[in-house]
Amino acid sequence: MIAAMTNPTLRQLKSRSQQLKPVIHLGKAGPTPEFLAALGEVLDRNHLVKVRFEAMKDERKTLSRKLAEITDSVLVQQVGHTAVFFRNRSSPEARQP
Repeated sequence: MIAAMTNPTLRQLKSRSQQLKPVIHLGKAGPTPEFLAALGEVLDRNHLVKVRFEAMKDERKTLSRKLAEITDSVLVQQVGHTAVFFRNRSSPEARQP
């Protein structure tokens, strides 16, 4: 997992996430390997991703922490049925559009 982030950095990410629309939706099938692979790809491409929980709403708090751990990302915030994840781009190839 990424090291703890500073408060100014978290505030900036939260601010940027307000403009995002949910890119990926977690349905009743749960976090399948396909879902995790798609989330990983989106994090590699965009580094800041909003996920909407369409199902499994009772477990969304624990599930969002688990998703952050599995994808090696940071859970920036969780509001209602959405969660925002952040992961730094690791390789120089990933930085190119």
